[in-house]
Amino acid sequence: MIILAATPIGNLGDASRRLIEVLSAATVVAAEDTRVAQRLLAGLGVENRPRLIALHDHNERERAAELVELARDQDVVLLSDAGMPTVSDPGFHLVEAAAAAGVGVTALPGPSAVLTALAVSGLPTDRFTFEGFLPRKQGERLSTLRAVAAEPRTMVFFESPNRLAASLTDIATALGADRRVVVCRELTKLYEEVRRGTAAELAAWAAEGVRGEIVVVVAGAPARAADPETAVQQVLALVAAGSRLKDAAAEVAEATGLGKRDLYQAALERRG
Repeated sequence: MIILAATPIGNLGDASRRLIEVLSAATVVAAEDTRVAQRLLAGLGVENRPRLIALHDHNERERAAELVELARDQDVVLLSDAGMPTVSDPGFHLVEAAAAAGVGVTALPGPSAVLTALAVSGLPTDRFTFEGFLPRKQGERLSTLRAVAAEPRTMVFFESPNRLAASLTDIATALGADRRVVVCRELTKLYEEVRRGTAAELAAWAAEGVRGEIVVVVAGAPARAADPETAVQQVLALVAAGSRLKDAAAEVAEATGLGKRDLYQAALERRG
């Protein structure tokens, strides 16, 4: 069995009892950084010393088959440096290989920088997207941001503190200077900070220099006002297709946010 184990994103007190129990009994642990894994074991008071295997971006494809074979006979625990493996961290190719080989995969839920930042952001949480790290080069970064400029859902990004100011400036350029943005820094740690403002405001703030682990939450694009004329044409098209005028007006009103009575009356006059 492959066990994806979520680890604390900053505060060791967030480690679950299940995580400690599993690490205490583990014989094989695949870790993004074996040194970080050793510090985690020590920090959690785990005396067990499992076999540690490095599994990172540069060797995951090559090591996946080996780990899958090990997992046929014993549990293989997968750790990233922080948070849930596979989420902008190693693990996807291992899970993909395990699924293809019929080897079981399970997870120990736990801390998540994505969900923690989203929860404290104050931006809509009912629908959101996780976009990972923005590209390092400005041209590619702007292209990526322009591609999501019309995305209506809240967006969550990871970013390096060294590139934060440049990325916020590009967000202001591609998505609009007034787009609402929240920068979450050092989540769950002693110096946790949550900054809210417009893209332009936070770009100016970040220009002074920022340290720590960064998550950026960006508001989705505002809904465009529906064109009444187009909406009336949609009502008439539904009627032509066999819908009752009342039902067609109600359907288009729900989809556009326009008044049902206004659409009904306008369509009735057109049919006149």
